Amino acid sequence: MSANILIIDDDRELCALLTDFLRLEGFDCTALHNGAEAVEYCRHKTHDAIVLDIMLPGMQGLDVLRQLRTFSSTPVLMLTARGEDTDRIVGLEMGADDYLPKPCNPRELAARLRAILRRASPPAGGEPPAALRVGLADLDPSQRSASYDGEDLQLTSAEFNVLQVLLEQAGGVVDKETLSQRALGRPLSAYDRSIDVHVSKIRKKLASRGGDRLIVSVRGVGYQFTVRADDG
Repeated sequence: MSANILIIDDDRELCALLTDFLRLEGFDCTALHNGAEAVEYCRHKTHDAIVLDIMLPGMQGLDVLRQLRTFSSTPVLMLTARGEDTDRIVGLEMGADDYLPKPCNPRELAARLRAILRRASPPAGGEPPAALRVGLADLDPSQRSASYDGEDLQLTSAEFNVLQVLLEQAGGVVDKETLSQRALGRPLSAYDRSIDVHVSKIRKKLASRGGDRLIVSVRGVGYQFTVRADDG
């Protein structure tokens, strides 16, 4: 079954272009052009991933994202104005999984969507991936669930992927390039803050459940999920 993608963008010509291309790539696509209408639509319809333009008339894309995250964990890829780093960082902090600057290359969009979908779905067939437990942190790849001291962390798809890689190598340092490749499915590009923002969000969610200072930064290298003797 092909993945169902929702595109939320007021540029009807661009929506038509992206829809045609993505359909040729094997996706099913729906396009909406109004933020408020899209939020209501998503309350009743589910999609495998959402492509969301930040610049929308009426309800801005970041407001759409904020509302979506109150009831939906569907992966969201933002389309942002080229050079608008603030929008990208804010969007990632609010729960977006990835971003692309506009105008975007349809081939890259398709590749990013495949990476998001691949990492948001449990692998089919074969042995189910082993659950991970490090201290009080638990992560179940087959259920896409993560908790700390029994409390659900409510991670986005990208945050889940980042935490999974860190837990798989708990006690060791994972460089940002590896995190980007394995968690986001793409190489780390210059000035890309995605991994840093996702780690920051995971830290806050862990801390709010009593897991403070579990992920440490190793300057110039990457991140380490610490193994503490007093946990467990």
